[in-house]
Amino acid sequence: MKVFLVEVDDFATFSVCFVSLQLVREREIRNLSAEIESLKNPQNLNPSPRLDELREENTRLKYRLNILKRSLQEEKTHCGKSTMNINQQLQEIFGEAIRTSCPELENPPLAVTPNQQPKFGDYQCNSAMAMAQMLKAKGLKVSPREIAEKIIQNLPDNELVQKTEIAGPGFINIHLKKTFVSKLLSHLLINGAQPPPLAARKKVVVDFSSPNIAKEMHVGHLRSTIIGESMSRLFEFLGYDVLRLNHVGDWGTQFGMLIAHLQDKFPDYLTVSPPISDLQAFYKESKKRFDEDEDFKKRAYQCVVRLQSKEPDFIKGWNLICDVSRREFQKVYDCLDIKLIERGESYYQELMTEVVKEFDGKGLTQMDEGRKLVFVPGQSIPLTIVKSDGGYTYDTSDLAAIRQRLFEEKADIIIYVTDSGQATHFQVVFAAAQMIGWYDPQVTRVEHAGFGVVLGEDKKKFKTRSGDTVRLMDLLEEGLKRSMDKLKEKERDKALTPEELVKAQRAVAFGCIKYADLSHNRINDYIFSFDKMLDDRGNTAAYLLYAFTRIRSIARLANIDEAMLKKAAETTEVILDHEKEWKLGKCILRFPEILQKILDDLLLHTLCDYLYELATTFTEFYDSCYCVEKDRQTGEVIKVNMWRMLLCEATAIIMAKGFEILGINPVQRM
Repeated sequence: MKVFLVEVDDFATFSVCFVSLQLVREREIRNLSAEIESLKNPQNLNPSPRLDELREENTRLKYRLNILKRSLQEEKTHCGKSTMNINQQLQEIFGEAIRTSCPELENPPLAVTPNQQPKFGDYQCNSAMAMAQMLKAKGLKVSPREIAEKIIQNLPDNELVQKTEIAGPGFINIHLKKTFVSKLLSHLLINGAQPPPLAARKKVVVDFSSPNIAKEMHVGHLRSTIIGESMSRLFEFLGYDVLRLNHVGDWGTQFGMLIAHLQDKFPDYLTVSPPISDLQAFYKESKKRFDEDEDFKKRAYQCVVRLQSKEPDFIKGWNLICDVSRREFQKVYDCLDIKLIERGESYYQELMTEVVKEFDGKGLTQMDEGRKLVFVPGQSIPLTIVKSDGGYTYDTSDLAAIRQRLFEEKADIIIYVTDSGQATHFQVVFAAAQMIGWYDPQVTRVEHAGFGVVLGEDKKKFKTRSGDTVRLMDLLEEGLKRSMDKLKEKERDKALTPEELVKAQRAVAFGCIKYADLSHNRINDYIFSFDKMLDDRGNTAAYLLYAFTRIRSIARLANIDEAMLKKAAETTEVILDHEKEWKLGKCILRFPEILQKILDDLLLHTLCDYLYELATTFTEFYDSCYCVEKDRQTGEVIKVNMWRMLLCEATAIIMAKGFEILGINPVQRM
C-alpha cells in the first residue's frame, strides 16, 4: 500500500488534494471488488494448473481490499486539523452496511441520530423498519430485526463503534469506543475547533439588514441584522467565500420630496453641509408637505425626474441625505459588530433596463392597463416589472439583484434574510428567475430565510408607549443601562476595573439582545423582554456568559497557564471513565453535527440550544468530578486532575467558537 504524504499550507488546495486522494482510493476499491467478484465466478475459471495461484491471488486481493478500505476510513477520520463529525462518519459506515445488506433497494433510508437515553447507547440507527416496508412493497417479507442483524453483520471495519445491540422492533443501538472519543478530544485540544474540508470553496451571498434611507432603523430591522450576521459568520467559519450585502432602500419617489424640502430648508446645501441631526423628523416634515401642499408635490415629482436624469446638484442632495442615514446606521452596526457592504436599490438601476429587455425578448411579459407584468406558472400573483408611468418596481429591483448575484458575483448560494411577510414575493421572484433560465435549483441554492415579528410583553407588535415604532438605537442604549444595573446588583463594579466593567456591560447588553433573538426559532414571533434576556438563569446569554467566565477561571485559579494546557493536550490522555466525563466528552464532539444541521435548515436556535446543553452538561460534570483539589484549611492546591482540566478547556473552546458564530463577545472577567 502506498503512503501519501500531503503538506499543503493553502486550505483550499489541501481540500482538493484530500478529495482527489479519496477518489483514487475509492476507484481502487471498486476495481479490486470487481476483480474479486470475477474470480468468484466459476465460468471465468477454466481448469488450469494456475487455479491454485488464482485462489491465492484472490486471497491477497481480499486482504489488500480490506487494507484499502481501512486506509480510506482512517483518512476520513484523521483529515488534517478538521474536527470530525461523528454522526456523518457513522452514516457513512452504516450506509455502506445497509447497501451491502439490501442491494435490491434503490436509495435505502439512512437514519442515524444521537440516542436520547444513555443506557441504550450513544447513537441509534433506525433504518431497518423503513427498509422492511420498502421490501414488502417489492413482495419480499423480511422482519426489521432480520434486516438490523444483516446490517450489523455487514458493518465495515472502523475505529468508532465499540458494540451494537438490536432493540425493540429493529432499532440498532450504537456504543462508541471511549479510546476513539478520547483521541478526538485530544485532536480538538491541539488544533482547536476546525471546519470540515470543502471539496470546493463556494460563493455565498447573504442579503440582510436592508433599512430605508432617511428613516430610522427600528426594532423590525433588528432580527434581519442579527440573523443575517450570524448566518454569514457560520458560512465563513465553514470556509465559504461570503459576500454580506445591505440592500438599502436608497432610490424612489420619496427622494423627490426629500430633495425639494432640502432645497427649501437649506438653500445653500451645495456649498455648506446641512446640519440635519434628526433625519426622521426631516422625513416627517417633507412627507407632511407632500401630502398637504400640491405645489410642493409637483416640485417633488420634478426633483425625482431630475435625480433619475443624474443632474449633479440633485445627485449631491441625494448623497447628502444618504450620508446622514449611513452615519446613523453605522452607530447600530458598531454596537452589534456587524460587517456589511452597502449595495442599495440605486446600484441596480441600469441593470433593471436589461432585465426588462430580457423578459421582453423571451416573450415572457404581458401588458395590463399600461403595466408590464410577468406571469410565472404555478404562482398566484404576477410580477410588475414596469409601472404604467414607465417606472420600475421592487419586483424589477429584486430581479436585477438576483441576476447580478448569479452572473456577476457567480454565487452558488444566495440567502435573503427578511420578515416572513415577504415570503410570497421572493417565491415568485425565484420562480421567475428559474423560468427565464438564470439558475437551476438543483445546482444553485437560493433561499428566503424568513422570520417572525418582535412582540412586546403585551404580545402585541413592539411599540413605544406613544404607539411609535421603537428606535433601534434607543433599544440598544436601554440595554446598556440595564446591563450595568445588573452588574452593579451583583457587585461586579467592586471586583472589576472601570475598563473591565464597561467591557462586561457591552458584552452582556449586546450579547443578551442577540441571543434572545437567535435562541428563538426565527420562523416564530418572539417577545422582547429585557428582564428575561438579562436573567442569569435558564437559556440566556447572561447565563452562558457567566458559565463561560467560570470555566475559564478554573485553570487560572489552579495556576495553570495556556502553555501548560497546550503541553498537557499533547501528552495527557483524556480519561472518560466517570459517566459525567463521558457525557461531557460526547456533548463537546457534537458541535460539527450541530453546524451541519444549521447549514441545512438555517435555524440558528439549534446552536443556542446546544450551547445551553453544553453549559448544563459541564455543570453536572464539574459538580461530580473534582478538577482541582484544595486544602480545606489553607486553600492551597493539593492536586490537579489534568485530564479533567482538559475537558474544561475543550468545553471552553467549543463555547468560544459558538459565541463567535452567534456574534457574542465574551470577556475573561465578569
